[in-house]
Amino acid sequence: MFKRSDFFILLAVAVSFAVSGFSYFNGLESQALFTAIWVPSILAFGIYFKLAALSAQGEKK
Repeated sequence: MFKRSDFFILLAVAVSFAVSGFSYFNGLESQALFTAIWVPSILAFGIYFKLAALSAQGEKK
């Protein structure tokens, strides 16, 4: 069900979230907010590419 690319996307989301939290609690609010915006963007791109891959598989059949 999960491919290697899915784990990389989730890893990128986790790293972005962790960097955002680390930055926020160290007093870098602007950097934390900028990094926090990456989380939904990475997830959106991951969903798009996952749907594109599933669509391509459906067309092959």
